[in-house]
Amino acid sequence: MKKILCLALLPALALAADSPRGIRLKELVSIEGVRPNQLIGYGLVVGLKGTGDRQQTLFSAQSLANMLLKMGVSVPSASILVKNTAAVMVTATLPPFAQPGEELDATAAAMGDASNLQGGILILTMLRAPNGEVYANAQGPVLTGGFVAGNGQSNQTVNHPTVGKILSGAIVEKAAPAPPFGKIIRLQLHDGDFTTAERVEDAVNHAFGEGASIAKAENSVLVSVTIPPGYTNRAPEFIADMERVVVTPDVVARVVINERTGTVTLGQGVHIAPVAIMHGNLSVEIQTTYTPSQPAPLSQGTTQMVPDTQVAVKEDRTHNVVLQDGATVEELVKSLNAIGSTPRDVIDILQNLRASGALEAEVDVI
Repeated sequence: MKKILCLALLPALALAADSPRGIRLKELVSIEGVRPNQLIGYGLVVGLKGTGDRQQTLFSAQSLANMLLKMGVSVPSASILVKNTAAVMVTATLPPFAQPGEELDATAAAMGDASNLQGGILILTMLRAPNGEVYANAQGPVLTGGFVAGNGQSNQTVNHPTVGKILSGAIVEKAAPAPPFGKIIRLQLHDGDFTTAERVEDAVNHAFGEGASIAKAENSVLVSVTIPPGYTNRAPEFIADMERVVVTPDVVARVVINERTGTVTLGQGVHIAPVAIMHGNLSVEIQTTYTPSQPAPLSQGTTQMVPDTQVAVKEDRTHNVVLQDGATVEELVKSLNAIGSTPRDVIDILQNLRASGALEAEVDVI
């Protein structure tokens, strides 16, 4: 269906966008140094039903032979069949301030040519940080959440059976590294913005400054806060109270377009400058049919297929949309939907508005 849209957008007033609701500082920032740490280890999953690594995966047999040697069993790696064993990489995330004895979830992923980890058990595996130190040990049954049914060329695979979880299978052996709290706490904004950093500074000073300036925005991401005298030697309590401070973050006017699904997501306070747009689709339909042509009786001709081509062009009437002063993208889209525009029409119009400089917002195409 073809649409010709003639839009007369009147001059938009420079109106400030409505501020979003305030949210807790806890959702806006993180504390510098309070972060998770990634762990990794190499291990073996045993007890598989013939779905483990094949003979050409050498490191599986070597690892199994080395493990048996530590247990007092000497077996040449060349004589070991590993079809019930799979070499895996084990990963886990060590949360901040994790203490010895705490249980974590781990993930095991096949390294070789094992086809399925279902029903296997991960044997004791050391999990190391990038500095090489061991912070946890993992062991336990592997839950894949998938399976392979059938055999040979007739089989069905559901989900991803070569990756599985070991629920609560990793036990922390060493406390997670964490810097001690000093006199200054640094807040890191999740989304860097100078206006938001300034508002965080003002909110913290208003809540705890008591006339003094204890917070200072160093850049668009970092805000330094000096622990006030009333919270001396009580940094965790001060952080907990500070996380409850309500701040209104600044929002960038943004339009997100997904061309694959025809989805348009509108930010808040997106305005349109004076502009006129004509948008339309020309629908041209070409159909070709082949009709047999018979020769005259007793002639020397042969039967041939003769093409019959028909061309049809369709053009719809023009639709007009008029928006008042201070028009927003939300009002534009509602007006376009009212006259029957498709999501593709709306996407094309928004892209043309951005190209002409009339759309006062960032446009992200995903």
